[in-house]
Parts: sequence; C-alpha cells; structure tokens
Amino acid sequence: MTIRVAVLGAGGRMGSQAVAALEAAADLELVAALGRGDSLDAAAGADVVVDLTVPDQVMANVEWALAHGMHVVTGTTGFTAERIAQVEAWASAAGRNVLVATNFGIGAVLVMQLAAKAAKFFESVEVVELHHPAKVDAPSGSAIRTARLIAAARAEAGLGPSPDATTTEIPGARGAVVDGIHVHAVRMRGLTAHQEVILGGPGETLTIRDDTYERAAYMPGLLVGVRQVADRPGVTVGLEHYLDLD
Repeated sequence: MTIRVAVLGAGGRMGSQAVAALEAAADLELVAALGRGDSLDAAAGADVVVDLTVPDQVMANVEWALAHGMHVVTGTTGFTAERIAQVEAWASAAGRNVLVATNFGIGAVLVMQLAAKAAKFFESVEVVELHHPAKVDAPSGSAIRTARLIAAARAEAGLGPSPDATTTEIPGARGAVVDGIHVHAVRMRGLTAHQEVILGGPGETLTIRDDTYERAAYMPGLLVGVRQVADRPGVTVGLEHYLDLD
C-alpha cells in the first residue's frame, strides 16, 4: 500500500531533503510540498503530514492535519510538556497518531539512549551540543531531551547531582540546567549538527558523540516515522520508540 505524504516546510533545508527522500521511495507518494504562505488545503488527501516548519507555526499545522484525518510526523522543535498535552488531546479526538521527533538522526537517537543507560554508572555528566550559527534555539531540542533522559535514569538509580563546587560564575558559564543536568550550546560557522555527552567517574571519562555533516543523515529516520506512524497509537515522543532498540 502506498502512503500519501505531504511536507510542510518544504522550502527549508530539511524540507527539501525530505521531499527528495519521499520522491525516491517506491512505497511513498509525495502529494504536496508546501512552503511559507502556501495553503494547507493543498495537503488534503494525504495519509501523513510531515511538519518541518518552525515552533510558532507547528501547533496550528498539527491541529489542522489531525482535524483533517491525517497522521503527523514532526521534527520541529519547541514542544513543551504543555504542547505535548495539547497534541495528545487533539490526536485522541481525531483518532490519529503523532510522532514528535526531537531528532531524526539514527546516530543522535543512539547517543541519547546510550547516554541514559551509561548515566547511572558515572558520578558526573554534562551535555555539549554544537550547531551552525543559523540555528535559532539553544540548547537544541535534542540536547534538552538527552538531558531529560539522563536525569530520569539517574533519578531511577538514586543518584544525586553531579559534584560541582562552583560558587561564583559569569552568568551562563556553566551552561543551561535541564532537570539538573548542565547543557552547553556552541554556535559556530563550519559546524552542522553535533552532540556529545561526557560522563566522568574516578580516574576515567566516557564521551559519547554523534557528528552530522549533511541533512541527508536524517532521512532514514524520517522515513521510518512516516512508514510506522499509522501503526503507533497516540502521541509518541522520540524516534527511539520506533527503532526496536530493546
């Protein structure tokens, strides 16, 4: 069965890659590639809407797609707990499913999962994400999710905060703090998308790192989402749940 797909944000760097990947997939049919200012009505009839827009547009797009009977796969950032709760209500009312992927990169997803598994074995842990200077949010959605997964794993293991004797600092010197985990954001020309988790214990450190150099790296994960979302009830946060990592 061919899955009919519409892409919102098709004019962006991720969107253009998604369009190309969908057109190259024999089991998928691209029915609409919409950019800024295009009417959402052109996406009518799609089975799945892929949203790759911006945080101030994504909620309206998701609401529209669900109300029109479509499943949604989104890689747009900015999904707070409140936003997820709202999407869950919309999806339940519509009887449709949503994948909210903070990152479509298989390597990036594996970094998150490996870091969460390793976190209980090390006294210290911090997250560093590095991106191109055109990125508008900091820290990245992937880094925030990584920190939250690490924090949850450490809490489950009964670990306290990482040791830190800092009493004075220039604001921001120790990065942002997400659920007790320090997260540092670098913005630099020449970078694309990179993340590392540094874990430390007595006499050793472990660094888990993913480097993405082209947005084509996100396409295998995006296609997994498009192909599976109809079979994954409700709202799923994180591509890892579609990857059978257990």
